[in-house]
Amino acid sequence: MTIAYWCVLVAATLPYLMIGVAKIGVRGFDNRRPRDWYEKSTGFRRRAVWAQQNSFEIFPVFAAAVIIAQLAGGDQATIDGLAIAFIASRIAYAISYLADLHLLRSLVWTAGFACCVALFIVAA
Repeated sequence: MTIAYWCVLVAATLPYLMIGVAKIGVRGFDNRRPRDWYEKSTGFRRRAVWAQQNSFEIFPVFAAAVIIAQLAGGDQATIDGLAIAFIASRIAYAISYLADLHLLRSLVWTAGFACCVALFIVAA
């Protein structure tokens, strides 16, 4: 399995890590109605929920980009490098979201999306 494919697995786990951050140390979480709790959360917990949602939103684009780049026979080293850069951007995104650094968050989100676009270009 390629590094890029491993990165797809890592990207798939990031949303669950974010919701884990939101729930750490929480009392009174009602698993019967988790979305009610998410809507009422505040501070870094609320931002972790939003980071989770965004991670789910970007995942299909990244996964498709990696798969298409590999199926099209793109240069493997380039694909792996872009996939690693995407993961690094998503980690930076999560940290900046939790820390409420909105400008940095937007910058690293853009960098991650650019990695996805570049993967499609590699496939061309």
